[in-house]
Amino acid sequence: MVYKIEEIILTGRGSIYGFGGSETSEDRKKALRRETKEAVAALDEGYTKEADLQIFRHVTGLTEYEQAETLFCFVGTSGEINTAPILEEALRQGKRVGVPKCTARGIMEVREIRSLRDLEAGKYGILEPGAHAPVIQPEEINLAIVPCMSCSHDGRRLGYGGGYYDRYLGRTRAVKAVICRERIMRADIPM
Repeated sequence: MVYKIEEIILTGRGSIYGFGGSETSEDRKKALRRETKEAVAALDEGYTKEADLQIFRHVTGLTEYEQAETLFCFVGTSGEINTAPILEEALRQGKRVGVPKCTARGIMEVREIRSLRDLEAGKYGILEPGAHAPVIQPEEINLAIVPCMSCSHDGRRLGYGGGYYDRYLGRTRAVKAVICRERIMRADIPM
């Protein structure tokens, strides 16, 4: 199912849904984050590899991906979707690729990489571009691949709670694709 709106969500099974922000009780969000973290830890390696492969295929098969000159994509950490294949394919195709770099609490910018070797451990041990990597301005991004702890089939996203992406994505008109493995999607994410 495809909703013709500016943002989309992709799951491990390849469904595409509308994307919506979520603002509600912080206590409920914290509880959902704990539950989701446990669910992610319980996923078996075979499932995560297959789901990540399917997500890669769906992302790189999107018309929005094919048309994007500049792609913004997070670098997956332990437990998250492995986005290295998406980044490598975009670089191979000659796309301009940007990844997040934390600059202050709750603040990030997008920096260009030309290879995964351009990444180094940054804040919180997350791989990010070095300090000399060129900044990509929000208006230059055509497609943003966004992480989540979980999301719902009707487009509600549960982030990690830092607000980094909410603040940044409000500044870009890029199409946003939130990627999530099917088994950690939830119907009870507050809006």
